[in-house]
Amino acid sequence: MDIEYLLLLQNFRESTNNVLTPFMEQLSFFAVSFLIMIPVFVYWVINKRSGLYTLASYYLCCGVNAMVKLTACIYRPWIRDARVLPAGDAITTATGYSFPSGHSSTAGPIYGGLAVVSRKWNKAVAVIFVLLALLTGFSRNYLGVHTPQDVAVGLTESVLALFAMAKIFKYVSEHPEKENLFLIISFIIGWLGIIYITFKPYPMTYVDGKLLVDPQKMMNDGYGDIALLIAFPIARFIERKWVNFKAAGLKAKGILIGIVGLVPLWCMISFMRPRLDGLLGSHWGHFTHNFILVLYCVAIFPAVIRLFCGKEE
Repeated sequence: MDIEYLLLLQNFRESTNNVLTPFMEQLSFFAVSFLIMIPVFVYWVINKRSGLYTLASYYLCCGVNAMVKLTACIYRPWIRDARVLPAGDAITTATGYSFPSGHSSTAGPIYGGLAVVSRKWNKAVAVIFVLLALLTGFSRNYLGVHTPQDVAVGLTESVLALFAMAKIFKYVSEHPEKENLFLIISFIIGWLGIIYITFKPYPMTYVDGKLLVDPQKMMNDGYGDIALLIAFPIARFIERKWVNFKAAGLKAKGILIGIVGLVPLWCMISFMRPRLDGLLGSHWGHFTHNFILVLYCVAIFPAVIRLFCGKEE
């Protein structure tokens, strides 16, 4: 049934001369590249707690998704059925195993977190964010790189991560002395996850003497995503103990500071990982890339903001 659904979408693409394919490709690409810049800007400039909630939900969801994906080891739809022909260059950009969808578990907590924090002041904006999360998930079906089950579970993980993080944030706000406990738990789970995906067995299916899917390549994104669970508690501890910045504010000065901070973030997202992969190998290159991004977003640039805007009272 899932393959038939993908074939139905494939027939629609072909009958419409792929008129929607570029839009779906860009929507998918944005979700796993520059979408993170929105909650980072919220964290730096608009509302520190709201931005941190969205970022923490995203880090949790991505780390858990990586472990689920490398446990299930489900092959992509076109491997399961040769009739499935992914659109555009999706077959080359869709790396890793299929279940659950990484794009859905990235877009879900980010768009979902933004919906949660914006619903109090503008419900229409919150609805738009929810629709964008759903549309990003659908784009993975439309492009033929994920089944409906992949997307549904990715979005379910997102909802669970948002719910869990809301409960944790509420508890920590009432018991701030307990925050380090949650940070330590995240750090330990992250390293246990790295050990798990490194040494667990993987399917080794050969077709005509060639390995169908190389687990070593599939582990690259796993190392990067699980690094988020390890980097966040370190970055949050540094920020809370030594930085303690105040959001820059939605005035000319604050907006300018936020934009200035986004420029190096854009550069790191766009250019840093290939160089780290070449220097450290793909596993640890992906790991280090995401580790640096988290440190920069959560602790390093906030230290710059504090110089101009002061510390949180």
